[in-house]
Formats: sequence, structure tokens, C-alpha cells
Amino acid sequence: MILWKGALAAVLVAVTALTPAPAPAPENLGVPLQDVLLLGGAVAPGPEGKTVIWSASSGVPAHLNAVDPATGAQTARFDLPGSGGAWAVAATPDGSVYAGTYGDSKLFRWTDQSGVQDLGNPLPGETFVWTLAEGEGATVYGGTSPGGKLFSYNPATGVRDYGRLSATHAYIRSVSYAGGKIYAGTEAPAKIFEVDAASGAIKELPAPEDTTGKWAYDVNTAAGYLYVRLGSASPGPLHVWDIAAGKWTDRLDAAHGLDVSPPDDEGQVYFVKGGELVRYDPKTTTTTPTGLPVTGRVANTRGIGWAELGLPDYPGKSLVGLLWRGLMFRYNPQTGAKAFVQSGIKGEPIDVTALSEGPDGRMYAGGFLNGGFAGIDPKTGKAEEFHTFSQSEDMTTHQGKLYIGAYPEARVYSYDPRLPWNSTEYSPSPEPGPAPNPARLFDAAADKQIRPRAMVSAGRYLAVGTMPDLGHLGGVLSIWDPETGSLKSSQRNVVKDQSIVALAYRDGIVYGGTSIYSGQSATPPTQPEAKLFAWSVRENRLLWEIVPAPGKPAIPALTFDAVGRLWGIAGGEVFAVNTWARKVVKRVVLSSSKSASGQLAFNRRDLQLYGAHAGQSVFRLNPLTGRHTVLRSGPVHQLAVHRSGDIYFAEGPTLYRLHP
Repeated sequence: MILWKGALAAVLVAVTALTPAPAPAPENLGVPLQDVLLLGGAVAPGPEGKTVIWSASSGVPAHLNAVDPATGAQTARFDLPGSGGAWAVAATPDGSVYAGTYGDSKLFRWTDQSGVQDLGNPLPGETFVWTLAEGEGATVYGGTSPGGKLFSYNPATGVRDYGRLSATHAYIRSVSYAGGKIYAGTEAPAKIFEVDAASGAIKELPAPEDTTGKWAYDVNTAAGYLYVRLGSASPGPLHVWDIAAGKWTDRLDAAHGLDVSPPDDEGQVYFVKGGELVRYDPKTTTTTPTGLPVTGRVANTRGIGWAELGLPDYPGKSLVGLLWRGLMFRYNPQTGAKAFVQSGIKGEPIDVTALSEGPDGRMYAGGFLNGGFAGIDPKTGKAEEFHTFSQSEDMTTHQGKLYIGAYPEARVYSYDPRLPWNSTEYSPSPEPGPAPNPARLFDAAADKQIRPRAMVSAGRYLAVGTMPDLGHLGGVLSIWDPETGSLKSSQRNVVKDQSIVALAYRDGIVYGGTSIYSGQSATPPTQPEAKLFAWSVRENRLLWEIVPAPGKPAIPALTFDAVGRLWGIAGGEVFAVNTWARKVVKRVVLSSSKSASGQLAFNRRDLQLYGAHAGQSVFRLNPLTGRHTVLRSGPVHQLAVHRSGDIYFAEGPTLYRLHP
């Protein structure tokens, strides 16, 4: 009798542990990531006709900012409602400033008389205005995706749709205008077109070199020459086309974007090359350094042009511009005077894209587009540090370090929180000498990968799963050995034409969840549904693959429960797999959603599963009974469990915490 009562008590204790009390309301921890991110820009007249540097800053909403080139002060700031940012900013001769946005693919026009006007989506069906170029009068030309279309806008006549320039391209990434011709560049393999603005006749220019895997990222015209930079946001070759002669005349390596400057009085232009502002003469093909350094991974100008500053060392016109984090530069060709000034552009909250507990017990957050990296004190919930960094796709702790997957090029870094922060690419230490921290370990760019979406600690190794770049399908599973500082293996197309977006590890086996999609939405999938696979780390081979959630496009999260079942989420379903039997043993339907997003984590404190469902809610699920409860409704995409049992999740830029 006594033994029976003891057994019953143990069962009751177990059941109680698996049936937690209702969770309290989540605690709002505020915005851990906030910074300036400038995209498109131009130097042109601003309010009251004074020359300013215009630039668009990302945010919700995005803003069009005007900066005084003499002081760096922000002189105007205009909302771009409904937009997340704008790569496309152009100023036309009539005094208009245009911004083409993403998020809603709108065109905005500013004039000193009327302020900002929302002109709507210039081409219904297009979702992104990538580029704008000034024409004559008040006319502006633009390029879009995913239809790869060219358009023009004039306040008197409205929008003209020039249509698709290439049946095989989805992006018009760059546009410029000169002498009645529109010049436009596409994504990889790069094509460059000359379009007659009046008739719409299209002519393809000969490629300057092998354009396989290269975008025509920047296209600029200046004083009779066309400047085409191939590659990406990183430095690449800049090719020079003599418009009158109809031929390529020069190539300059290690050129940064996003623009070359308007020409000076002698037809020479300025741009960043090899981390320094240089002057280039297209007639003699000579390059002259200015001594003004522009360092770091992202050394792209975000608006560059000429302005009279009225400062003692800057007589006449000086070259001015902005960099991506709001730093302003200026250079005077007569005196050689140069300087950097932090502009007054305000930082914006950054959406959280990655959450993980670090080896030091703090929570860490990484952000979208603007990037950024923040450490959060688990006791107070306050962000204790912020650093400028790349966009993060995922984070995980492994053997005393935090590993970070960064976009683009599917780069992987290791961060040791015991050592000083020193990102030599994004936010170098002011003190000379510290080793890079985070340290860049490897990337998957050679395999055409762009997003390291999944990471997991796999015994001695770190496993990383990736999503490919535009025009490619099939992710890479990389196994990194920290002890040797090298890859043990790297396998593409573990599952044919599918990305790897979730990873879990147990007893020498890495389990992966896939997505039928590429890392860029314009690439059409070839497979009908996502799969779950098992990979032997020791043998470097695929053991098996199954379809655990028929019809679902992605399995974005995996986790093991206390009894060794592997749980995953796919759209509106949560499922459990017996990995020995290789079959689904439990399925819980949350909704009919086929969303590719979702999060799932097992909490060892209360033995419950917590998840983010299709960007709709945070839920708790009992892995034994399948009973589930919605804890919060809202646009949640990121979620992680701390060792304390606290649940952290993000709604856009705002971080929340639940104490189960």
C-alpha cells in the first residue's frame, strides 16, 4: 500500500510538471536594436533651395532625410508611409526629389512647394522599386522587380510602362539616363540595355566580360561615359563604356558602389575604390587617390555630389556624401581638405531576425537589414550593449562561443563574449590590436549561397544549413570543426533543390528541415513540399528523408523533447517524429496555414514546447497530450528559450519575455 501511494505521488508530480499554470502577460523589454541605415541618396536642392544631401533611411515607416553638407545637421525629415526603405532616390532638374520604395513598391515625390506626395504603386503587380534616375524636367525613370520592368513618371503625363527588358530577368536593379537614352542593368547573369526614351526601342549592349553570377548592380552616366559596376554590395569591377564610340574602354577593380559622382568641370568623376575615395579621368583612364579613406565591409556611398560649403578650407565646390550608417564625408579638390562628420539622421528600430542564449547566459539579438547585435541581461531584461553588425540569419551557442550566421554570402562568425568586441568589417575597436571578435570563419558564397538560416551545436562540430542566392536552388549543409579551424564537410543539395532552414542534433545525427524556396523569393521552386532528413556526421552521408507535413512548403524549426521525439513546425501543423521508425507519431493542427515561417523550442524547465505560429501567435504545447494554448496573438517570427525557462520572442523590433 505504501509503495502504491509512492508510485501514485510520483505520477502526480510528473503530470503537474507537464501541466503548468497559465502564463502571465508577456513583459515588454523594449527595442534592443536601433541604428541608422541609409540606402539611396542624392545631392540636390532642398528646403528653401539650399543644397542638401538627400538620403532614405529604413524604418517603419521609412524616411526621406535632408542633411546640411556644411554641418551634418538634419534639416528635414519626411515620412514615406507604408514603406520599409528606399534604395531609389533621384533629384530631377525641376527641383523634385523622388523616392522609390520597397514593402509596398511606391513612388513618392517631394517639392519645396508641396512637400511629399504619395504617388502610389507606379506599376501594379510589382513589389519593389529598385532604382530611379533623373531625366529631363520633372521626369524620372525607374526599375522594378519581380517583373523586371522599366517605367517613367512625369507629373504632367503620369506613368509610362516600358515593359520587361528581358524575358529571363526579374530585376531592373540599376538605371541611368543621358542624351535621350535610358541605361538599365539586371540581376545575374548581368545584362545592360540601352532604351530609347521616346520610342521605347530596346538595344542590348555587349557584355564587358563573363557576367555569370554577377549583377549589373550600379549603372551611372557622366559626361559621355557609362559606368557599370558588376557584382553586389561588396566591391566589384567597374567597367567604362564610351557612349559615342560604342565600346568598353576600361575596367577598374575593387570599386565600391553605389554611385560614381556627377562629373567635375573636366569630366572626371569620383568614387570609392579599394577603401579610398579616388578621382578618375575616363579620357586618360588614370586614377588619382584623394587620401580620404572609406573603410569596412560596407564602404558604399549613399548619395554623392557637389556642394558649396562656405567653410574656410573648402573653397568653391566640394564633393560631399553619406555612408550607410549616417556618417557624412567631404573633400575639396582645390585644397585637399577632407573630413568625416556624423550626421544628425535619427536611428530607427530594427526588426529582430535572430535570438539565442549565449555561453555567458545573456540573450543575444541580431537584426534585419540594418543588422546590429545586442546583448540582453536575463535578470533585468535590459540591452547592455549594442554593436553595428551584419544582418543576422541565425545564432547558436557551441563550446563557449556564440556562432552567428550573416547575410549575404552565407557567412559564419564566432563571438567570444569574454573578449572585447572588434568587428573589423562593421564596427572596429577604437583600440588598435585586438583580434577580430566576431571572427569570420567561412562562407558558402562559392556554392551560390546567401543565407545561413540554420545552425546547431553538433557534438564536437557546428552544423550550418543555408539558402541559395537568386537563380539557384539547393542549400548547403556545412560541418565546421572548431578544433581544426576547418570544414569537415560541405554538401550541397542534401535534399534536391531544397534549402536547409532548420537543424537539430542527437547522438551523432544532424536532422534538417527544408524549404522548397531559395534565399531570394524571385527564384521559382521545383519541388512540391518540404522534407525532413537525417545526416550522419561521422559518415558524411544522408541516412534518410521523409515528408512529415504533406503539402507544406517549409519546416522552419526543429527541436527534441524530453523523451527523444523530434518535433517540427510546418505552416499550421506541429508534428512529432520517431527518428528510429522514421515516421510521424503525433500531429497537432493549429490552423490551415501553409506559411514558410515558424519557431519551435523545448523548455526543459516545464517540459513544454513553445512556438511562434506562422507570424500569427505565440503558443505553448504539451508534448504528451498535444493540448496547446495561445499565449499572445501578434506578428511573431522569432522565439527562443533561456536556460531559466523564460521565453523570449520578438514582434518586429520589440522584444518580449514570458515567465512560464
